[in-house]
Amino acid sequence: MTNSQNLFSSIREEISQLENNLKKMVYAKHPILYEAAKHLLKKKGKKIRPSIIFLIAKITSNNQIVKLEHARLAEITEIIHTASLVHDDVIDDCDTRRGIDTVHNIFNTKVAVLAGDFLFAQSSWYLANMNNLEVVKIISKVIIDFAEGEVKQGLISFDPTITIEDYIEKSFYKTATLIACSCKATAILSKCDQHTQKDLYLYGKHIGLAFQIIDDILDITSNTDTLGKPAGSDLKNGNLTAPVIFALEENRQLYKFINDEFYSEQDIFKAIRIIKNTKGISKAKDLAEEHIQIAIQILKNRFVCRNTKSLILIANYILDRIN
Repeated sequence: MTNSQNLFSSIREEISQLENNLKKMVYAKHPILYEAAKHLLKKKGKKIRPSIIFLIAKITSNNQIVKLEHARLAEITEIIHTASLVHDDVIDDCDTRRGIDTVHNIFNTKVAVLAGDFLFAQSSWYLANMNNLEVVKIISKVIIDFAEGEVKQGLISFDPTITIEDYIEKSFYKTATLIACSCKATAILSKCDQHTQKDLYLYGKHIGLAFQIIDDILDITSNTDTLGKPAGSDLKNGNLTAPVIFALEENRQLYKFINDEFYSEQDIFKAIRIIKNTKGISKAKDLAEEHIQIAIQILKNRFVCRNTKSLILIANYILDRIN
């Protein structure tokens, strides 16, 4: 198992500063909107996305120092990610996230949607103030991708004909695009050549896809306490993920539950039991590992330094979440 404390030790100061800055960046004049935004920052995640940015900033700079522009990009990325979670929780009707009540559960759906919109707007404002058109273009595309991903997911809900290719495309829009684009934007800010930018984009893409696949496995294998949100949420919302798609190839009983749109909570439990009795989870894990190995190989081919090792450890840490 990868030790998360050692993993982030080289960027502990940067992460601490990021958390302080985020509180200032989400300031809103309306008290309810501000409370909603502040509530989101109480959710202590691992800060994987900004951590990757900080580490890439170090391996692409001569003195291994994170510049102010890199730090601001990390903050913008975390705000965009947080905004997307607020909208996801509304769409999926989740009551909790990381063990904390969701914004729409505490306030209401209207406030939650507005809080998400506010965070997207704040991130766009700070992004524009970076005065780097290339970075503005690539990060702005992420917000478009998020919207496209949600629409695509909505159109194929409870559709048992979904293919792994469809799933990977949807996962790119929902998760991998932010990591890929922020990795490339970090390289742009470091004035790296186009080959390095492309390689780091691909590293982020494959890390992002693996991250989403592992998340989807955990939705099947973990309990609500571990997940910080209800287990089986994907099934309930008709979001058919890699473990389900692979399990469908092996056990056609699942088709009935999907076609009935998991009519009862018992149907979800029965479906999870069927999936666990197939090779669906192990095949999904193999798929995640393929993407992790591609990401690691990209780094090994181009960079050799301490912070590269940390990026490789992050890749392994993502995979370790299901062990």
